[in-house]
Amino acid sequence: MSTAQDTADGESEPWGEVTPDAARRLLLAAVEAFAERGYHATTTRDIAGRAGMSPAALYIHYKTKEELLHRISRIGHEKALDILRTAARREGSATERLADAVSSFVRWHAGGRTTARVVQYELDSLGPDARAEILALRREVDAQVRGIIEDGVAAGEFDVLDVKGTTLAILSLCIDVARWFNVDGPRTPEEVGALYADLVLRMVGVK
Repeated sequence: MSTAQDTADGESEPWGEVTPDAARRLLLAAVEAFAERGYHATTTRDIAGRAGMSPAALYIHYKTKEELLHRISRIGHEKALDILRTAARREGSATERLADAVSSFVRWHAGGRTTARVVQYELDSLGPDARAEILALRREVDAQVRGIIEDGVAAGEFDVLDVKGTTLAILSLCIDVARWFNVDGPRTPEEVGALYADLVLRMVGVK
């Protein structure tokens, strides 16, 4: 079973600026419930109960269950985008920036696996307008990684024939960590991040 601590460990904590405290507690409770039961099987009563609040109290902060999911998804995607933008804009070679981007992105998906599962795998539960907003953020995420790869190809650091396809493969590889990572497993988020950075550099044919 997921816990609030599981969704709030270290760098995976994206909820610090959510106020008031009751709204933050409801978001954390919703993350736990959606990750454990799935969006459609979760009720607003389930979420309120996990937060130690009445169902009526939930509607003070969120009009619908979908609004909760939209807020979670937006905050999570903005955090992921910030991680990749930071890596893309840092000084250094394309090789260094891609390694940083992948290791940081993977650490977030492993350390915040409960949040990341909801953020990455409940997109189709959103309505058309909310889904369009999140898809725009996903395109920005794609653009950050694609830009680093294009820089590496232009600089002669990478040997990539299909930049778009390779970008998709890299992002898919990183995102899937949220599905299988186990805190009791043999590797830490940092170790998985380092492993994936090495795998991706091999994938792009670092010279």
